[in-house]
Amino acid sequence: MRQNASILVGLLWCLALLSVMAVGVLHTARLDLLVGKNYSDRIQAHYLALAGIEKARALLYQNALDRSHSRKSHNGQLYNAPDKFRDQPLGRGIFRVVRRAGQEEGGGIFYGVSDEESRLNLNTATTDELNGLRGMTPDVLAAIDGWRGGTTLTTGAAEGDYYAALKPPARPRGGPFQTVRELLMVRGIDAEAFYGRDQHQNGLLETTGETGGEFAVPGPVEPEDFGWSGLLTVNSLVNNVNAAGDERVNIQTADEPTLSGLPGVTAPIAHAIVNYRGQQQFKSTVDLLEVTAASGPGRNRNSGGAKVVSPDLFTDIADDVTISTDSTQAGAVNLNTASQEVLICLPGVSRELAHAIIAQRQSNGYFNNLGELLKVDGMTPDELKQVAPLVTLRSETYRILSEGRVTSTGVRQRIQTIVHVGLNELKTLAWREDDL
Repeated sequence: MRQNASILVGLLWCLALLSVMAVGVLHTARLDLLVGKNYSDRIQAHYLALAGIEKARALLYQNALDRSHSRKSHNGQLYNAPDKFRDQPLGRGIFRVVRRAGQEEGGGIFYGVSDEESRLNLNTATTDELNGLRGMTPDVLAAIDGWRGGTTLTTGAAEGDYYAALKPPARPRGGPFQTVRELLMVRGIDAEAFYGRDQHQNGLLETTGETGGEFAVPGPVEPEDFGWSGLLTVNSLVNNVNAAGDERVNIQTADEPTLSGLPGVTAPIAHAIVNYRGQQQFKSTVDLLEVTAASGPGRNRNSGGAKVVSPDLFTDIADDVTISTDSTQAGAVNLNTASQEVLICLPGVSRELAHAIIAQRQSNGYFNNLGELLKVDGMTPDELKQVAPLVTLRSETYRILSEGRVTSTGVRQRIQTIVHVGLNELKTLAWREDDL
């Protein structure tokens, strides 16, 4: 009897051990399945986000073609297009392309791309322009200029000693910034000044995750919430062509027959332009407003001759002329999209004038050429001359932030890229993926 009882107890223990082992195996198998499924969902979320990127690229290229055919510098159609970019279904999930709307747009989340030309270019901006950034100090300005190889404000050996003493040691690049985040390596720049509250550097200010499928927007948003990272770029670039994509006429070098080919420019006007530049170079296309019939060798351009280029004529030809031999304009700021915080960094643009520029484009539509800026309250020809070489009225460089999400599990993936969209090419300039 005792022997049978012992055998029974042993069997029960064996069954218990086998049960524990079976449960362990099943649990491990379940974990393996979950890990495999999660990995599979992340791959799907990645490709959903990629679908958003590719759709945005295709629409941007088509938009560039449409604008060139209509000779429109800017239309802003893809900056807020929820019908194209909000929760688009694909396979087992959805994708969305999003951006943070600026204060001038009312804030909140828009479904569309953002304009890289609306930012100040860290590599092409002068120290005077960078000095317009909120919170900028002379020491930080000197450090930025020294990092990118400037000579006007560098502190020489002392600056090098600072970077050499770091752990690990470093040294200034001595050339253009490769990314905006590289600013965090510059002496005197901390994360608070660079990021503000935008720790993901995507403009979404996500501090509480998502609720109901929408991005959380905790409380009021101020410009300083985004830090310098929301105002700067290293990628802005537009081709030096008119809205139709045609090569511009260089008023610095063009002969009279070529100048006469411009709409409204008669032979006498072309002759006066050539005579004007015989005395001095054009510093801006806005100098065309100063050309007089009296301009010529041996005669003072201010000697009383009538001006031959009226504001209306200048408006007609402003987008067709240039003074630069460069095929591109690196760092040109788009006056149709730049925020007030960026506009006040430009020479001669006060906070009041920046506000007037924004008010004009909101009430009368986007500017199509420089001449239309003369209609802005407070904008004089002298002020326009200062900013003309530094600005553009269209965009060719865009930031796309796409999120893919698997509907059944909520697994998400984000891709942020910067692309340059020309009439003959579409080039990726930067790429970043975020796990969520």
